[in-house]
Amino acid sequence: MTHADFDAVSVHEPTGPALPLVCDSPHSGERYPDDFGAVATLAQLRQGEDTHVDALWSAAPALGATLIAANFPRVYIDPNRTLQDLDPELLAQPWPEPLDPGEKTRLGKGLIWRRMDKSTPIYDRKLTLAEVRHRIQAYYEPYHAALSQAIQQVRQRFGAVWHLNLHSMPNDAYERLGRTSEHPLADFVLGDRDGSTCEPEFIALIEAALRDKGYTVARNDPYKGVQLIAQIGQPALNRHSLQVEIRRPLYMDEVTRERNSGFAPLQADLSDVLGQVAAYVRTRQAALA
Repeated sequence: MTHADFDAVSVHEPTGPALPLVCDSPHSGERYPDDFGAVATLAQLRQGEDTHVDALWSAAPALGATLIAANFPRVYIDPNRTLQDLDPELLAQPWPEPLDPGEKTRLGKGLIWRRMDKSTPIYDRKLTLAEVRHRIQAYYEPYHAALSQAIQQVRQRFGAVWHLNLHSMPNDAYERLGRTSEHPLADFVLGDRDGSTCEPEFIALIEAALRDKGYTVARNDPYKGVQLIAQIGQPALNRHSLQVEIRRPLYMDEVTRERNSGFAPLQADLSDVLGQVAAYVRTRQAALA
């Protein structure tokens, strides 16, 4: 059994009357394991964080939701990628199982990131299989176990679950993804993998709540959602999963990662949105009972 340098995941149980609502922030971790061995600077590595996202949504437990957050950084290992989404160029030896790296992995940002951008490698070496297995066993698997347990407990108790997968996005998201866009990046991007991971009323409710507060909202552009909502979201089985991306300059300085003057107003707005989500889930759950 391999051990993490710190608790890999924080689980905040409901403090208000429990609802079938689970929120998770897989990329807000700010603690860097001792064995990282990166040559990129900490300031460069932190550009991969969804810094403060768990704090933005911290009202969730009081409203009856479970809130789960990773404490380790996604550049070390990304819990929102499959174990097959591993970059073979990163490895000192061939991986013994089949791999299926995606497009972002080819850009150096798969299960374990290889570079921050085209000119900033993270390592000056290849990673051993033992290093990769340690990251999986000590950090990735505990995060997945905590999220899976929360989802299962809610389903067993209520017969349904609504899940919010919480992220933030850089202001130059289109550029980083190698895409051009006719319009500026929206303040919020809601991803349901093109309508496949949640009931349409769920995404419509959150979109309307955000627009009512003056934010711009896009669906599935440029982010549709990755492994976690694909795994959890099965609307036909009353499992509804939605990814929420927030444009980072709304609440922080992208260079220093410090909260800016927009943090408190945004946090208050999201607490209100969560209240609307909680009311919706309560009504839907009662209809299913």
